[in-house]
Amino acid sequence: MVDILLKGGPVLWLILALVVPVLAVVVDRLLYFQRIRTDEDKLLARVKAAIEKGRHDEALAICDTNEAPLGALIRAGIDNRTLPESELREVVREAAVRELPRVEAGIAAVGTIGNIAPLLGLLGTVSGIINSFNVLGDFGAASDPSVLAKGIAEALITTAAGIMLAVPSMVAYSFLAGTANKVIGALEGQAGDLVRILKRRG
Repeated sequence: MVDILLKGGPVLWLILALVVPVLAVVVDRLLYFQRIRTDEDKLLARVKAAIEKGRHDEALAICDTNEAPLGALIRAGIDNRTLPESELREVVREAAVRELPRVEAGIAAVGTIGNIAPLLGLLGTVSGIINSFNVLGDFGAASDPSVLAKGIAEALITTAAGIMLAVPSMVAYSFLAGTANKVIGALEGQAGDLVRILKRRG
């Protein structure tokens, strides 16, 4: 393993360094999505009960202790509950839009890394081939193929490393982006439910 790392050259180290942010984002988003899914089920039930009893301050206090995006929608809705229904819907919709960066945090970076990883592998390939030609330039026609081995090894290792990073990164990106879209879609539905509850009980 150490031998492969040494033969891969600086481009390989760059590719390996990009594994860290990919793993960090994937773990962070998986935990976040799991957490808000659990929190939102409890939050909606508790807030609905409070609103139906006319306890808006209690509903706001519940939102303050919850990090789910739905909490921001509920707070915006309660704070503006005296507005006409059409305006209230717009306020809640704007609150949902403001939550999008939190839901999608880091996901685009995973997709970007997945896209550039093969290009970094290609860069390593070019670097390895250049090194091989430099050897030929220094020693002339090489009767011993081993003198070219270092450059060829760098080319092959970095190409493989780039692909090995790109494939799981793109799979992770597709999964996380799909999950984020589901969360956003659910927020839109919850926003409509919230407006109906507020105008009925507000």
